[in-house]
Amino acid sequence: MKNILILFIAITSLATAQNKEITIDEIWNGTFRTERMNSLNSMNGNFYSLQNFDRATRSSTVDKYSYATLEKVETIVDSKNLKELKYFESYSFNNNETKLILGVDSEPIYRHSSLGIFYVYDIASKELQLIDSEKIQEPTFSPDSKKVAYAKNNNLFIKNLETNKVTQVTFDGLKNSIINGICDWVYEEEFAFVKAFEWSNDSNNIAFLRFNETDVPTFSMDIVGAELYPTQQVFKYPKAGEKNSEVTLHLFNLNSAKTTKINVGNYEYIPRIEWTNDANTLCVTTLNRHQNNLNLYFVNATDFSSKVVLNETDKAYIDINDNLTFLKDNSFIWTSEKDGYNHIYYYSKEGKLINQVTKGAWEVTNFYGIDEDSKTVFYQSVEDCSINRTVYSIQLNGKDKKKLTNTSGTNDAAFSKNLAYFINTFSNATTPPIYTLHNAKGEQLKEVLNNNELLKQLTAYNISKKEFFTIKTVNGDFNAWMLKPLNFDASIKYPLFMTQYSGPGSQSVSNSWNSANDYWFQHLAQKGYVIVCVDGRGTGFKGADFKKVTYKELGKYEVQDQIDAAKELGKLSYINKNEIGIWGWSYGGFMSSNCLLKGNNVFKMAIAVAPVTSWRFYDSVYTERYMQTPQENPSGYDENSPLNFANLLTGSYLLVHGSGDDNVHVQNSMRMTNALIEANKPFEQAIYPDRTHGIYRGKNTRVHLFNKMTKFIETNLGEK
Repeated sequence: MKNILILFIAITSLATAQNKEITIDEIWNGTFRTERMNSLNSMNGNFYSLQNFDRATRSSTVDKYSYATLEKVETIVDSKNLKELKYFESYSFNNNETKLILGVDSEPIYRHSSLGIFYVYDIASKELQLIDSEKIQEPTFSPDSKKVAYAKNNNLFIKNLETNKVTQVTFDGLKNSIINGICDWVYEEEFAFVKAFEWSNDSNNIAFLRFNETDVPTFSMDIVGAELYPTQQVFKYPKAGEKNSEVTLHLFNLNSAKTTKINVGNYEYIPRIEWTNDANTLCVTTLNRHQNNLNLYFVNATDFSSKVVLNETDKAYIDINDNLTFLKDNSFIWTSEKDGYNHIYYYSKEGKLINQVTKGAWEVTNFYGIDEDSKTVFYQSVEDCSINRTVYSIQLNGKDKKKLTNTSGTNDAAFSKNLAYFINTFSNATTPPIYTLHNAKGEQLKEVLNNNELLKQLTAYNISKKEFFTIKTVNGDFNAWMLKPLNFDASIKYPLFMTQYSGPGSQSVSNSWNSANDYWFQHLAQKGYVIVCVDGRGTGFKGADFKKVTYKELGKYEVQDQIDAAKELGKLSYINKNEIGIWGWSYGGFMSSNCLLKGNNVFKMAIAVAPVTSWRFYDSVYTERYMQTPQENPSGYDENSPLNFANLLTGSYLLVHGSGDDNVHVQNSMRMTNALIEANKPFEQAIYPDRTHGIYRGKNTRVHLFNKMTKFIETNLGEK
């Protein structure tokens, strides 16, 4: 009898273990975290480096590895051997990999920018050299490794590493007025770069941008903090239709110590500067304010003349990327949507089109590089369905295309500098990331890292399968996925909870491994909800027309597609059409708000986190790219703003925002609050003090937020 009892207990324990439910605490305490490779830095030859951190000794190393064997070759620097540094947080090499810049005491500014203390480490002598005693930004070796340029207090400096002499290049830098060599807020956020200076290949010139933001309107945020009195964060933020920084291009010549302002025609933005392989030729990208007329200029650093080598226009807008690549003879690779899909083009150094390298009704999603010796181009695309990513090679003449990854899902390659090897990161909806080593032919040489332990761990949980499908509506066929409760019974009518982002060119329906939100959706499925995600019109990777149909009408077609999708889903025998909810964050919060208001006969509840509630409040670069200015397109702004439809609220609405959001200001939610009060509409609200757009800093912030949203869903969605 005792043995039978033990057997019964064991079977019961096993059954219990195999039916664990995902908790919100587990989602945010790292229980389901995947093993990932550190971000590798490709080195000269067939080598790469990794920064490793020893938690026991709290020390840092930069280690060199072989692509061929994946074995460590040597430790380049170990902070345990440095008297001045107990550890370091970042590193970067000079051109010939004889020196490193090591960074410590990093202090974040905005999304990409930070301040820090930096040292130059000489690998041969093992000596450290402090670049500046104050915190600086973006220290960068000159190509000859004799100097370092950096920004401090909105000015540009150059330190001679041989003499320790510091040359101040600019003197007019002033907070909220003039910035030299570093981007202003809106460039950093929307053009995604911080360092606005570049060395010429011969180390004789530095090209840099100067931002005059004096006349840009100022935005201020109260910071509650932990002291008796709050403080204010004050910065320049150009909202749609308002004054932008006046951005000018300058060249500083180190031999003459003179700075020259460069004329590159009429423009509103300079989103990229890059020296070509000719040390005297600088390539400059300019855009008009509508961002639908782009010029590539070649600037002569000797006589300061400039000429347009490529002009591209679009009926809507042109996206900025980092795919521009110069070959040895200064011919160049360029990607463009000009044939309706994003593809690779090859131009001569004069800007004459030689040939279109890739073609087809599919998009190139990443350009990895070109091996000039073999004339082989490496890229990633959606040729195997828009929810997948596959790595390919093709000859520069557009022939002999080869698939280098063969597993269906999301493949992303990290190539060696000489393009002889790549480490592929693969995942799909059922496979967490697997890292494998390949040669340039795509042959797998070795598995580097997998997440089999996580898969094993997840067998103990109630995990619903993510089902991909195409939903057909009156306005098109859209990619979608669905999660059903594990004990799904088709004879039962379930409440439906929809998730989406829907922003221009975005993708929420992809065949890739779980994000943290996916585990939350699993948590909700455990509670008896069917979860669906739909990528409607305006989202990416299905061609320019599909993406740009929302031009000048953000929030019109995308909202209609979510409403129509909800109606179609409501026709399913197992969906309760009277119990449909929706949520979203940022652009997704703008969408969920509009869906609840304009689709008040379809949606019963909505959650909006950090939503834009009027595009009049958002920044100029992003908003005008898709909407033009409010002065030119007032109806596009107002007819799709939730503020103007607060009186339509009939369902349950939760409005969430971080008061320290420098991106989508809490002003959006405060104005929405006022509109709802004036319409006498009940709603719920949560303000997270001093939290930025991601609402994550501080103890238990994410756990609190997701518990709150879950409780709101349970209270307001589903028959009681």
